[in-house]
Amino acid sequence: MKAIINANIVLKDHYIMGGVILIDGDKIANFGKAKDIEIPAGAEIIDAENNYVGPGLIDIHTHAADNKWIFEEPEATSKHLLEHGVTGVLPALYNNLNKDAYIKAADNILKANEEGKFDNFVGFYMEGPYLSPNFGCERDKNVWKDAVVRDEYIDIVKKVKDSAKVWCLAPEREGIDQFVKDVKAEIPNIVFAVAHSEAPPHLVEKYIPYGLKIATHHTNATGTIEHYSECRGVCVDEAVNYNKEIYAELISDRMGIHVVPYMQRLVRKIKGDDRIILIADQFVCDGPIPPGFEEATDLHFDNAGEIAGSGLTLDIACSNFIVHTGCSVCDAFKFGSYNPARALNLAGYGYIDEGNIANLIVVDDKFNVKKVIFKGEKI
Repeated sequence: MKAIINANIVLKDHYIMGGVILIDGDKIANFGKAKDIEIPAGAEIIDAENNYVGPGLIDIHTHAADNKWIFEEPEATSKHLLEHGVTGVLPALYNNLNKDAYIKAADNILKANEEGKFDNFVGFYMEGPYLSPNFGCERDKNVWKDAVVRDEYIDIVKKVKDSAKVWCLAPEREGIDQFVKDVKAEIPNIVFAVAHSEAPPHLVEKYIPYGLKIATHHTNATGTIEHYSECRGVCVDEAVNYNKEIYAELISDRMGIHVVPYMQRLVRKIKGDDRIILIADQFVCDGPIPPGFEEATDLHFDNAGEIAGSGLTLDIACSNFIVHTGCSVCDAFKFGSYNPARALNLAGYGYIDEGNIANLIVVDDKFNVKKVIFKGEKI
């Protein structure tokens, strides 16, 4: 038995100040105000030192950690993410991988997970293969620009049928209907995401009945809103804002380059706190920093000067979002843990409750990670 004391416990929408959390094995056994919780004799004491204790973070979309590809170094990246409070991660596989590379990347990660070297693996975030060739970093390396061909993608689908949680698509791609039906047939509980897309709203909405309920890095790599020269049109972003079912992923970097702070506040106001998911979307790219972006130390750029994901971990994204939007620590845990778990139907994760998995992190008021408990054990 373990007892976390002097804990400002973060619940879904409020706090228990000066509380205690009891952990039995890998589960939360009890929690509450210190006066109401009896700590068993001999329990290991973990002192939160009057910091906040919330659920471990769940990053549903990141390609890398510590500037290393997850699919190449799953053990090292898993360890780095855990140190930053990310107790659940969905490695993102991108369309710069060809068919064989997709399968090899999945094999590497699954093998590491089976060997206990990547225990915070939750499932795959399939960012591709069929996205718009007009968007995203390293567009010159997109090997899936041509027709949607079943013989090319079906082996990838079968490889990750037991582990893929999210599958991205651009609804405007010709032939995407059959792809969606094949993925849904193999993975009935799959969550689809609109990503790197020029689709008009009606095409985005077409796939909501199939399970489209995430917008990949909302307002990044999305379609034009040009209509007439002096008239504003609508695109993917407006479809996401309009449809309550769709969760909006946001990349909150320090300078607010991916999503400017005013837009972060606006999206939060439109979508509401129940439909925001913060992501890191870290990528490995060492292109030159364009003039004027010298202070963007948590961004990466490709050789064409395009933003190539971030250098963030999710704890830093949460900290940035607090600064940019004025949200509370409680809200940040919702965006970085509860909402991701709810979007993916991960039972027992994302919030503190009796019987839930004891994935917990201790943070200060700026969301700096002080301690990490993963499956009941201190990291």
